[in-house]
Amino acid sequence: ASAATTLDPSCQSTRPTASWTFVSLDQEGVGELIRIAVERGRKTRPGIKLGICCEHGGDPASIGFCEKAGLDYVSCSPFRVPIARLAAAQAAVRASASSSAMGGA
Repeated sequence: ASAATTLDPSCQSTRPTASWTFVSLDQEGVGELIRIAVERGRKTRPGIKLGICCEHGGDPASIGFCEKAGLDYVSCSPFRVPIARLAAAQAAVRASASSSAMGGA
């Protein structure tokens, strides 16, 4: 059994949706914890590499959030790699365009 079906047995009879907790990050709740971890981790150890893994690492919305939050990498299952690479590239382009629009490098 996966973590999803162990923690929420109703997941066994339903297919994941775009906002399913075990696929897409809760950007307000968990996202705040991630932002705190990035801020405090880098304050304590500036060169630390931070990232996420599993299903969240292959979710386009979660990948975009991770780019904004300052994570260094995402990791996911092999079947999610193509969409994860596309989402990561799109997030990087958006971040670059945003930085350029604000007068950044």
